[in-house]
Amino acid sequence: MRSKKVPFLKMTASLRDQVALVTGSSSGIGRATAIELARRGAKVIVHSGSDRSRAEAVVRGITELGGTALATVADLGSPQGREDLFHMAWEWQGWVDICILCAGANILTGPARELSFREKLRRLWEVDVLGTVELSLRLGEAMRQQGRGVILTIGWDGALRGMEGSTAQAFAVAKGAVMAFTLALAQELAPSVRVNCVAPGWIRTQWGETAGPQWQARVQAQTLLGRWGSPEEVAQVCAFLVSPESAYITGQIIFVNGGTDFRFKAFPNI
Repeated sequence: MRSKKVPFLKMTASLRDQVALVTGSSSGIGRATAIELARRGAKVIVHSGSDRSRAEAVVRGITELGGTALATVADLGSPQGREDLFHMAWEWQGWVDICILCAGANILTGPARELSFREKLRRLWEVDVLGTVELSLRLGEAMRQQGRGVILTIGWDGALRGMEGSTAQAFAVAKGAVMAFTLALAQELAPSVRVNCVAPGWIRTQWGETAGPQWQARVQAQTLLGRWGSPEEVAQVCAFLVSPESAYITGQIIFVNGGTDFRFKAFPNI
């Protein structure tokens, strides 16, 4: 006997008719988050930094299963790109209820992995930090004027526990800044707009899928659950934090890291 097809939209539909912008949603955590919000009834603005075809592929996947989505392209590493995305997002339905800032510079795979520390840090600062800060401020003020809204940023648990290597140092600078800014913005926009940060740990995105045996062993040793997390698991937490079910949560950093043991490298003598 064939099983019944599971409906795309969940019965709870906790985000029905809300408009959500998810930056960096053509791949990885952002893509999984955009799909999860659509599953819960949100109308989703899918964003790519440069590749429209990837954003459109996510939109097709959402619309084919009954959701509503819009593909957008904007370079969040430039002031004009951030301003363009704000207008595209706000003008689509006339308002934005949710903004999840997943966009980040890729310095782990491809040619960018060979860049100097200075160049890696510059790219992270322009996209991850300035992109998050300026777009959050722009949307946050508009949300405050409309009397409602939720902003969610993406940090990194390694910014607090520390990790060796120049790439990790660059990420720590960028994501540490994002996490600190999130706490300040929550103070600024309360009580009408909630602001939180999700700080993932070992998540199997593009880099994790090809990481060598030493990294696989490290993930097992360093997480209490003994495994990588998935983008979908992060997306579930993001969806909860922007939903009415989390209405009393703001100004928080939520770690999604499988119970990473913070003593592993930072405090070896404990």
